[in-house]
Amino acid sequence: MADAAGVLVIGQTSGVGLDSTAAELLAAGRNLASALGEELSIGLLGDALDGPAQQAIAHGADRVYAVSHPLLSEYQPDLYLAAMDALCRNVSPKVVLISRTAEGREVAPRLAFRLGVGLAQDCLEVSVDESTGSLLANRPVYGGNAVAVVSCERTPQIAAIRPKAYEPTDVDSSRQGQIVSFPVELDPSQARTRVVETVREESEGVKLEEARVVVSGGRGLGGPEPFSGLEELAKLLGGAVGASRAAVDSGWVPSSYQVGLTGKAITPELYITVAISGASQHMAGCSGAKCIVAINKDADANIFKDARYGVVGDWERVLPALTEAVRELVDD
Repeated sequence: MADAAGVLVIGQTSGVGLDSTAAELLAAGRNLASALGEELSIGLLGDALDGPAQQAIAHGADRVYAVSHPLLSEYQPDLYLAAMDALCRNVSPKVVLISRTAEGREVAPRLAFRLGVGLAQDCLEVSVDESTGSLLANRPVYGGNAVAVVSCERTPQIAAIRPKAYEPTDVDSSRQGQIVSFPVELDPSQARTRVVETVREESEGVKLEEARVVVSGGRGLGGPEPFSGLEELAKLLGGAVGASRAAVDSGWVPSSYQVGLTGKAITPELYITVAISGASQHMAGCSGAKCIVAINKDADANIFKDARYGVVGDWERVLPALTEAVRELVDD
């Protein structure tokens, strides 16, 4: 794009508020905008955007493009894509950041194709090459066994950021910014698919992606019953329960429990793994954990390479003892 300038974040809303992933993108975008010496903007798609727009400014946005339309009240990939395409062509940003959520994984490649540029996928960190001003993106390759640094040369330079890769900046309610209404022309005929039914999964307690403590189980548990023990420990610690892909594929727990490259990325303060070997695909989803505690009877299990603390032993003996010790501490 000619005369491209600024950093544009495509943000999601959650109910009447700004989604946490949008706040994370604004933190990443602020770093880039400061390095480039340019403006940080965010495009919000939806119907009622006044609340999210003010929150975006408080999280660091200089300008908010409110792309409001009744057809955008619910996520629909074709309509969202059309709105994002129109916004990018009108604003002409130098950099576009999108969160690699389920929606982002669907529309980011299609947006890049429409704009005739490449896409840096699943990025853990983005920065600016001081010598060229180009976007640099760190992204895992080979199943998370290595991290590649890729550069984007054509504008807009688009990167899909892994959720939880960045911490949102502190909210500053005194910040001032500009809110710009951006009307788009959309027609129901543009949507090639339609939502027939929405089934929301009921959940209790802390969301896995937001939990400060996560207790996960793997194939070595041998079945679904032991997960009740993991739930007991997680409840005592005020955390959530996760699982490896093997446990999910076996049907022991729902797919919403899965941590890993094809599951959810988590960044807890404490991550306790029980009978998880530590395959690279799983570790790619918990690489942001501050402290990993591993329980496994195999002393050579890969998980011990990343764990700060490890217990080599049968989980059937270790887990009840750990749970009881935590219970005593909580009761005290």
